[in-house]
Amino acid sequence: MTIFQHFNIPPIMTLEIKEHEGGLTAIFCGRLDTPSAIKIQSEITPLLNNADKEIILDCEKLDYISSSGLRLFLAIRKEVSTKGGKVIVEHINEDIKKVFMMTGFIQLFEVR
Repeated sequence: MTIFQHFNIPPIMTLEIKEHEGGLTAIFCGRLDTPSAIKIQSEITPLLNNADKEIILDCEKLDYISSSGLRLFLAIRKEVSTKGGKVIVEHINEDIKKVFMMTGFIQLFEVR
């Protein structure tokens, strides 16, 4: 088998979870569309397991969020509110901010 070209295509979506004092930070990078939300669903377990703490959803590198991505954020919020923690959404771009405003998510989350 001969390789004619090699393309280095980054993944559509990545999630990195880091500890910070008092909780966890989830760093979303790429497009949070339906296929990536399904993939990420299994990777948010540490956030759900620490829902009694502060959970920061860092969206600085998030380019796009679909309704499936919003449902993922809502699932995190639900678990955190059940366990007495706090969810903060940080660094959303203007496009995602518009989606949050149109859907009412801007009122469901602390956004900074």
